[in-house]
Amino acid sequence: MDKKFSRLEALIGKENLDKLKSKKVIVFGVGGVGGFVIESLVRSGLEDITIVDNDVVEESNINRQIIATSDSLGKSKVEIMKERAISINPNAQITAIQKFYLPENEMEFDLSKYDYVIDCVDTVSAKLSIICRSKEANVPVISALGAGNKLDPTKLKVSDISKTEYDPLAKVIRRELRKRNIKDVKVVYSSESPINIVVDENEYGRHSPASAIFVPASMGILIAKTVIDDLINF
Repeated sequence: MDKKFSRLEALIGKENLDKLKSKKVIVFGVGGVGGFVIESLVRSGLEDITIVDNDVVEESNINRQIIATSDSLGKSKVEIMKERAISINPNAQITAIQKFYLPENEMEFDLSKYDYVIDCVDTVSAKLSIICRSKEANVPVISALGAGNKLDPTKLKVSDISKTEYDPLAKVIRRELRKRNIKDVKVVYSSESPINIVVDENEYGRHSPASAIFVPASMGILIAKTVIDDLINF
């Protein structure tokens, strides 16, 4: 028995742990939510994970992102996450892609070769593309909705996007999915009413949402748990 996962194996059984080790997933976005998704997947025995993001660690990430430290400032998020994942499990095969997923480059990603697609990006057009292309490829997809301007992790829910509430991002995504006649999209969202706070403009001229670690970290862990349950039961 691999002692790294002996306590997990005691909970889910050797057959299910071996099953997880054989699965291949891709995670888009290595931020407050995505970092905790990847951390949880690696610590749950998954070994073949592709991670996609073009960002570097910034000081404003330190309050909530698992890879953000004073030592990692200015470094590639995917490379830091890859190094961390391999330090947790040297058997992990982490493919780090330093790129933003956009509709313009969507054909560079063959989603059909994965067992699960995990969307943790914050751009509407990218989220729609990831969801639509996953559906076309008949690959399960789960999408993270808004975690900013919220504080209460007990309000997080796994749901179909049609049943979400108190989430402005979900409202936009729902409308666009209806136009495309796409249904049955699994999401993790917060039913907490967002706190109305305006943060100073960032370098791109956009107002960033206020944030604390509680909701994005818990959302990432909940997404990972949902993915693991689905992979075991498929």
